[in-house]
Amino acid sequence: MSSDPWGRVDETGTVYVRTAEGEQVVGSWQAGTPEEALAYFERKYEGLVVEIGLLERRVKTTDLSAKDAQIAIDHLRQQVDEHHAVGDLAALRERLDALVATVDKRREERKVQRAKQSDEARKSKEALVAEAEELAQSEQWRSAGERLRALVDTWKGLPRLDRKSDDELWHRFSHARSAFSKRRKAHFASLDAQREEARRTKERLVAEAEALSGSTDWGPTAASYRDLMAQWKAAGRAQREAEDDLWNRFRGAQDIFFAARSGVFAERDAEQGENLKLKEELAAEAEKLVPVTDLKVARAAFRSINERWEAVGHVPRDARPKVEGRMHAVERALQESEENEWRRTNPEARARAAGLTGQLQAAVDKLREQIDAARASGNNARADKLSRELEGRQALLDQALKGLEEFGG
Repeated sequence: MSSDPWGRVDETGTVYVRTAEGEQVVGSWQAGTPEEALAYFERKYEGLVVEIGLLERRVKTTDLSAKDAQIAIDHLRQQVDEHHAVGDLAALRERLDALVATVDKRREERKVQRAKQSDEARKSKEALVAEAEELAQSEQWRSAGERLRALVDTWKGLPRLDRKSDDELWHRFSHARSAFSKRRKAHFASLDAQREEARRTKERLVAEAEALSGSTDWGPTAASYRDLMAQWKAAGRAQREAEDDLWNRFRGAQDIFFAARSGVFAERDAEQGENLKLKEELAAEAEKLVPVTDLKVARAAFRSINERWEAVGHVPRDARPKVEGRMHAVERALQESEENEWRRTNPEARARAAGLTGQLQAAVDKLREQIDAARASGNNARADKLSRELEGRQALLDQALKGLEEFGG
């Protein structure tokens, strides 16, 4: 018979292990000495110690799931409970119990962590849905579309919620994306239709512009081109490839017309510049007639100058008022000389002027007598009133006398 503190082998070869509940049969050994039997079952105990130690480290240092950890613990506990080893089995049970407590604690911690992660994921997904629904109403088609694609990537990186909640939020998220895509598709379809309409309109405008490019009706045609340009701007943009080609044709037609007009205008400006020199010379010749000394000679000379003036063509528009004004000034001087001459030689006008002067002189003399009489009688108020009336009559008389002098009388 052989024994140690945790087990023994009886004379029949039966191996026992000592426990708090008493000895438990471990197994039977017939192949060798009792010491070898104890050593064999002690090695089995050490194997359990090693396995439990490894499991403790896995639980402590890895992310071993609670389920897998519990399966491993149950497997080891079964081996301990079957008493196929010699050693402190109670100590192994205590270590396994401690592992169970650790695993349960980890399970609760992970449950709390999962609940927290789920709550954060819910809030994140709700925020993504809210942003997607806002973007669904945007008309910033490019930036909003890029942002929605980024939101999808963010969504894929978030943990799943419970099936019902996740499906509801995804439905709202997907609906917002679909609504935006539908609106964007409708917008660009409308834009394509507008661009096609703009292309047809601009093709018509190009045809009109090209038809006008050979016109020599400079003013009306230039106005027509301005009207065509206004219509072009109002038509909107066509498709890019069509827009560039149509614009080049439209501008080319205008360039042909305006280049031709510029050439004609350049020739006309040169001609009008020469005309201006001639008219300035004629104006200088006319100005020598003033002041008028002999009206008949001056009038004949002015007629000759004016005939030559009319024979000269147009001058530049901005120079016309000044040079024509010089001729008009000479013409007015001649007219004033004629009027003065007529007044001097018109007997009827002279008689009327003399008669008016006599009537005014008589009125002035009478008012003076009335003023003297009023003051002599002490009626100063009447005298003052008549004096004011006398001032007006005297002014008229002075003017009439001046006119009479012009008749030489």
